[in-house]
Amino acid sequence: MARKAKHLLDELSRPGPNEVLRGDLALIGMPGLVFTPKSGLGLPAVAFGHGWLQPPDRYRGLFRHLASWGIVVAAPGTHTGPLGSHRLLASDLRTALDVCVGVRLGEGAISVDGDKLGLAGHSTGGGCAVLAAADDNRVRAVATMAASQTKPFASEAARSCGMPGLHLAAGADRVAPPVGNSELIARSWSGPVQVRTLPKATHLGFTEGRHWSGLLVDGKAQHATQRVSRALLTAFFLVHLTGEAEYLPLVEEDVKGAEITFDGDDDLATTA
Repeated sequence: MARKAKHLLDELSRPGPNEVLRGDLALIGMPGLVFTPKSGLGLPAVAFGHGWLQPPDRYRGLFRHLASWGIVVAAPGTHTGPLGSHRLLASDLRTALDVCVGVRLGEGAISVDGDKLGLAGHSTGGGCAVLAAADDNRVRAVATMAASQTKPFASEAARSCGMPGLHLAAGADRVAPPVGNSELIARSWSGPVQVRTLPKATHLGFTEGRHWSGLLVDGKAQHATQRVSRALLTAFFLVHLTGEAEYLPLVEEDVKGAEITFDGDDDLATTA
């Protein structure tokens, strides 16, 4: 019997069964972080784009969580300044996927399947993930959190995105209100797409800890926002990158605190 979405949310909000290793993209000449399961061959991988002024370290709990469920995560630490290039960060996200596929990670006990690649990001990093996906036909799924418009426009790039998309909108976002950002991106999406709104989430609710950018950017870290978003991203990528259909109810159904507010396809079936 299929489990209910709320039970899957509770399960996937907890760490998965894998031990986690942390690495550094600096080994290939790019600042940033890599989190992987301790071992595994043919794993899925996700490149993650940080938000405006946010270092990748502010998402380490999310990266560790995804890795504990068997997903390799690479997060470039480039363009973290106020004038960082969206176009170049998108390029770095694609490079991070190249690294995941082309370099044997860990001590040779980890490899990534080039047919199981995804992109994710927060704020402008979410917009950059959309830019990257539009130019990379390897990408099988894209997830964003409080996505912000970019230059070039993520909403225009979304017209070239035929893979499944999940956009988590922050209902209390005063930096990138959903109507002109994540919702607009979703309505331009070419493939199956879904917007879930977290009504109490602020723009920085998806980040962790404290950072000086909190003086400039509205919001602060929120445990409830992190818990729900971790579970939803985990389910989304397990379904669409690995074909684990047991988590489909959490991908397809409403859950408390993250209801589906826009669905561009009646059935977000797995593409794996």
